[in-house]
Amino acid sequence: MNTLNEKIVELLKGVIDPELMVNVVDLGLVYAAKINETDHKINIDLTLTSPGCPMGDMIVEDAKQLILANYPAYEVNIDLVWEPAWTLENLTEKGKAALGHF
Repeated sequence: MNTLNEKIVELLKGVIDPELMVNVVDLGLVYAAKINETDHKINIDLTLTSPGCPMGDMIVEDAKQLILANYPAYEVNIDLVWEPAWTLENLTEKGKAALGHF
């Protein structure tokens, strides 16, 4: 793990969906992590398992605070995106195993 992008994605494994008890990376909720080291900005494209997810605000805030705690000199923006919609196909192998799918 040598790029800042990879480090950010690895950090996001510490953000757990409280309903499913699986991290957002293995759930396939992280669509993109864009880091601009020159401007010290980190932008994350994140989705939720459904637009009505009751824990959405908490997940977004947890992700932001976790990144800020590790990269305090950076501005962090989390953008919720709905296209493409999340499906079970987004799960990583670890996510599938954690949920008992496939």
